[in-house]
Amino acid sequence: MPEESAAPPAIKLPAPPVCPENRPFLLEPQQPPKGAALLVHGFTASPWEMRPLGEALAAAGYLVRCVLLPGHGTTVADLAARRYEEWLAAVREGYGQLAETGLPVFGVGMSTGALLLLALAEEEKFAGLALLSPFLRLRHRLAPLVGLLRHVKRHQRRRLPEHLAPYYYDQRPLNGIHQIRRLIRRIEPTLESIHTPVLVLTALGDRTVDAASAHRLYQRLGSPRKGLHQFDAEIGHDLATRGNPRWEETRKRILDFFSGLPAGA
Repeated sequence: MPEESAAPPAIKLPAPPVCPENRPFLLEPQQPPKGAALLVHGFTASPWEMRPLGEALAAAGYLVRCVLLPGHGTTVADLAARRYEEWLAAVREGYGQLAETGLPVFGVGMSTGALLLLALAEEEKFAGLALLSPFLRLRHRLAPLVGLLRHVKRHQRRRLPEHLAPYYYDQRPLNGIHQIRRLIRRIEPTLESIHTPVLVLTALGDRTVDAASAHRLYQRLGSPRKGLHQFDAEIGHDLATRGNPRWEETRKRILDFFSGLPAGA
């Protein structure tokens, strides 16, 4: 029986984040909110990487909630045991909490977080989405074989600057990469049916994912209102944190796109 037809496992309770900055967060604007924004971090990351954009959105008048994806901000072993359905369930729960306010809900996702927002857009109504470094293909040449390799090699190590060590894992569980590929297989056939307004931001210098696949994703989206901007080769995969040399431009492009939509006026 194919793996995709197997019943998903029971959802595990999330482990408490090791670092306080990795916890999910809620930011309220000083004025009555004009909308709500759901933020979703990337694979092996944590809500820490979304806080700068969260603070910018709150300052612009949005009620902001950033979710913690199961297995993240805790331990590599925790992440290695997770499935993408658990990540999607956390995003769905965050959306529901914001939708209960009656405000139009926008979404901002980084990398794998962007893919999870697209998966949720199949079933829920977003006022707009900003997708940072989305992708349909990972750059590593062995990524297509990860479904087999995960049974003989559990993790892929990477060099991580010391100042980022509390917020990211220095190992990528191969089962987690397998889950990302499963997530791509889920969303790819549905892109034409997504009509949510979408802004795609990608970078020519991305060494983690195939930036060209972000263009293919953009072209296949069914939204009549969408925008694409590609930063040049000096910019890498990380677009959400202030480590992005063009962070101010990234912030402005997201805010301008949201404010230009009818639900965000």
